[in-house]
Amino acid sequence: QVQLVESGGDLVQPGGSLRLSCAASDFTANDYAIGWFRRAPGKEREAVSAISTNRGGAANTYYADSVKGRFSISRDNAEKTVYLQMNVLKPSDTAVYYCAKSQYGDNVYWYRPDKYDSWGQGTQVTVSS
Repeated sequence: QVQLVESGGDLVQPGGSLRLSCAASDFTANDYAIGWFRRAPGKEREAVSAISTNRGGAANTYYADSVKGRFSISRDNAEKTVYLQMNVLKPSDTAVYYCAKSQYGDNVYWYRPDKYDSWGQGTQVTVSS
């Protein structure tokens, strides 16, 4: 079972930037899509972004409407790591962010948590002045 570890969460002012990392325990994770989800206090878990495997060529990327144009997802196979670059952060982005390994190399249903079989422990992002 692949294990995932998130890092990079912090307290940042509105308009600021953060880069989250999701490090996998082994290289098999490179064969699967990786997604980012978040859960804000008192709210349901929300899909944020996902990236497919790039084994067969360029990776497909997916974004929730709420982060499109502000967040960017990428992956570094050599480092077994997926990154989520978050720019122009808003207080509404405050949440615990989780990464997860998909059961598939790519999946149009990337926003469904039931399509993922391994989850990290989460990293806190707080956007506040």
